[in-house]
Amino acid sequence: MKLVLIEPKYLKESVAIISELVNEGRFKITPSAVELVAMDPANVAMVIFKLLSSSFSEYNVEKEIEIGINLNNLKQILKRAKANDILSLELVENRLKIQLKSNTIRTFFLPVIDLEEKEQKIPELSFPVEIKTNSSILMDAIDDADIVGESVSFIAEPKKFTIQAQGELSKASIEVKQDVDTQINMKESGKIKAKYSIEYLKKMVIGGKLAEKVSILFNNDYPLRLDFKAVDKMLLSFILAPRVENE
Repeated sequence: MKLVLIEPKYLKESVAIISELVNEGRFKITPSAVELVAMDPANVAMVIFKLLSSSFSEYNVEKEIEIGINLNNLKQILKRAKANDILSLELVENRLKIQLKSNTIRTFFLPVIDLEEKEQKIPELSFPVEIKTNSSILMDAIDDADIVGESVSFIAEPKKFTIQAQGELSKASIEVKQDVDTQINMKESGKIKAKYSIEYLKKMVIGGKLAEKVSILFNNDYPLRLDFKAVDKMLLSFILAPRVENE
């Protein structure tokens, strides 16, 4: 296999974000995409990553292969990639060869590791609401909510999406109305509400660096799914378990 990226940022930024949630990952390299599905160690969050073959300038994969990689080590190498570097990936004797070429050629080798856990299956989830908005709106709202609480409530109504957080004495509420930047598609007319961890959301919304728009899907006391897409390049999705309060 040989993969060449002229725009390293989609791999570099995605791995940096994913490594905040997952320590090790199994990349599946197919003739059409580089894919990763992984759970965080606490089994609270899942990450789904797909970097399409169309985002590479050279994509030579004859048969599907899987390689286990320490994501923190991979992140440290990819951090060294500058915007004008051409990034190439090859598998050489059970090691991943990473080369960064510009006016210099820098070569790194990472060991391929055996991962014992089973292949992660993406759960089949059904959502009565999908909110499409600017990634920056969601990033700002989570930063606002983080000031007062450890968890955040997502509330969807037919023409309004509200993000609320509450501390012992403080409260924050961010209202996002349906407009040209925000579409709220609901299959039912009532209010839909669920609560999620801000700590996890802060790590996930950084996906907004890679995609202008985010799709937010949830249900009452049900997992949340966030989708960040760059057309013909990549998909970075997260599934987050709800926080159910013990009365």
